[in-house]
Amino acid sequence: MLKNRVAIVTGGGQGIGAAIAQVFAQNGMKVVIAEIDEEAGIERESILRSSGYDVKFIRTDVSDEGSVKRMVEQTLQFYGGVDVLVNNAAISSTKSIFERTLEEWEKVIRVNLTGPYICARYCSEQMIKRGGGVIINIASTRAFMSEPDTEPYSASKGGVVALTHSLAISLAKYRIRVVCISPGWIETSRWKKGSLRKEPELRPIDHEQHPAGRVGDPMDIANLCLFLADNEKSGFITGVNFTVDGGMTVKMIYVE
Repeated sequence: MLKNRVAIVTGGGQGIGAAIAQVFAQNGMKVVIAEIDEEAGIERESILRSSGYDVKFIRTDVSDEGSVKRMVEQTLQFYGGVDVLVNNAAISSTKSIFERTLEEWEKVIRVNLTGPYICARYCSEQMIKRGGGVIINIASTRAFMSEPDTEPYSASKGGVVALTHSLAISLAKYRIRVVCISPGWIETSRWKKGSLRKEPELRPIDHEQHPAGRVGDPMDIANLCLFLADNEKSGFITGVNFTVDGGMTVKMIYVE
C-alpha cells in the first residue's frame, strides 16, 4: 500500500526522476523533489500540484552532506518521515582520459556515487523510525558496457550497483530493502524542464536495434520503481539489479 507514503526522488525535476515523481504522486504518495536545478524543481512541483498531488520541491545538492541533511530535515517538517528514497540524480562527463581533469572525475563520482551513499545514510535513519523502508538506486547499463570516454560515469554507475547489494545486507535487519535499476537508452526529451523540452529526434534504426522494438521511455523506469516501492508486491526483492534496456545488453552484434 503506497497511499500517503513519503518518497524522496533526487533529480526529480527532469527526465527519469520527473516521471518517477509523477507516478508516485499519481498513486497517492507524498513526494519530495530533491533537485539542484531550481528552475526544473519549481516547474515540476507546479505541474504536479496543479493536478492536485502532494508534492514539495526542496533544492538539494546530493554531493553536499549538509544540503542532504537539510533536505531530510525539511522533509520531516513537511511530511513527518521518509518511507522511500530514489537515488536518481546524476551527471556525466564525456571527455578523453587525457583531457579530463581529476576535478572533473571527482565531481562525477561525488554526485553519482557518494550522493546516493549520503542520501541513504540520512534517509535510512528516518526509515528505521517508521519500521522499514525502500531505497531504489538508479544505475545504468554503462555499469556493464561502455562507449569511449565515459570512464567516470561508467565507474560511478558500477559503484552504485555494488553499493546496492552492500546496503541491502547492512540495512536488512532494519527491514529496509535496497534495489537497483540500470536503464539503457531512455529518451527523456519530453521530460526536460520547459526551457529545454523538445520532441525526440529518433530514427527507425534507433528503435529497430532494440530487441524490444523501441527506445525506452521514462515511464518504463517509473513503473518499475512503483512496483519496487510497494512492499506488498515486491517485499521479497532486495539487493538485486534490474536491467531495463529493451534487451540491448544481451544482444550479440556482428559486423557484416
